Amino acid sequence: MKVLLAGGGTAGHINPALAIISIIKDRCPEAEFLYAGTPNGMEARLVPMEGIAFAPIKVSGFQRKLTPKNIVRNIKAAAYLTTAGHTAKKIIKDFKPDIVIGTGGYVSGPIVLEAATMGIPTAIHEQNAYPGVTTRLLSKKVDAVMLTMEEATEYLSPDVKWTKTGLPVRKGFDPNAISRAEAKKQLGLDEEKLCIFSWGGSLGAGAINDSAAALIKWEKDNAIPVSHIHSYGKMGHDTFEKRLSDSGIKIEGDNSLIIKEYIHNMDVCTAAADLIICRSGASAISELEAMGRASVLIPSPVVAGNHQYHNAMVLGKAGAAIVIEQKDLTDELIISEVKKLIENPRMLNELSRKAHEQLVDDIPDKIYAVIDGLLKK
Repeated sequence: MKVLLAGGGTAGHINPALAIISIIKDRCPEAEFLYAGTPNGMEARLVPMEGIAFAPIKVSGFQRKLTPKNIVRNIKAAAYLTTAGHTAKKIIKDFKPDIVIGTGGYVSGPIVLEAATMGIPTAIHEQNAYPGVTTRLLSKKVDAVMLTMEEATEYLSPDVKWTKTGLPVRKGFDPNAISRAEAKKQLGLDEEKLCIFSWGGSLGAGAINDSAAALIKWEKDNAIPVSHIHSYGKMGHDTFEKRLSDSGIKIEGDNSLIIKEYIHNMDVCTAAADLIICRSGASAISELEAMGRASVLIPSPVVAGNHQYHNAMVLGKAGAAIVIEQKDLTDELIISEVKKLIENPRMLNELSRKAHEQLVDDIPDKIYAVIDGLLKK
């Protein structure tokens, strides 16, 4: 089996593609893979690191807001568009794939569209509750659409053939892999204390850093019996620890605090957590569901189609998370919500239980069934 995948721009499009490769490898070890992505995108670095052959194709999205800088970007995007189809056709002809799979981002457009035109079996995977422009366009052309969340169908044509497969999570995010108590012990945290884990991604998020700083100060000022793990990301490199220090909080020697720029053992920290405060990208939502963790979600307002808000509301409407839009976020509000949960363990457990109920069962099997079904046709 020869599989051509395309997707890029963000880790949210790349990681699902890599997960799909792993799913296929587990069931078809002799399969060959080629990944098409932009030469300057994150995928150009991450994909070869996984030992996957990489084919560059220049594609860029058009900017809606017309500033001088964006006009230049749009000129480049138009220029790339004139050559993308030809490049896509050459990549496909040279590799001769049995199936082509797109996982989102502008780069998946020309590859999947060209493959569909050539009569090669095609499938796309959409991670978010609000599908991107590329997904909405390709959904009418491909043989199969895989969705993480059924809510995405509200924005697709009624005649689109779709399957809810869920989103594969990273290895380690298995609730049976390590218990909460074992994870706390591994991290050197008090097993009896409730653990809060807050993070805003590798780059960090100003709103979440602000909330975490306010929470930690409240916890210390009021001797709240909790442990707190916080990842402040690149954004907080020069400011976050200083901010705590200026507030009279000493990180060093405090066994109830783990404060780092970047967390490498996300799975262990998630396993240790009783409550998580984070953004609501598709991967984060799937990991919360897989581990069954209560959460306060603060969707990023600066993403395409406000898709993080739609993702968060899937859990919010199910009573599986508390959702706070960034425009409404204040120190008082975040402290109030966390205080409410600390004082009401039953509510915290209910959020955890309902989060796990949202998890799609047998995700790898469902994804492979779609791929295998197309190949058999």
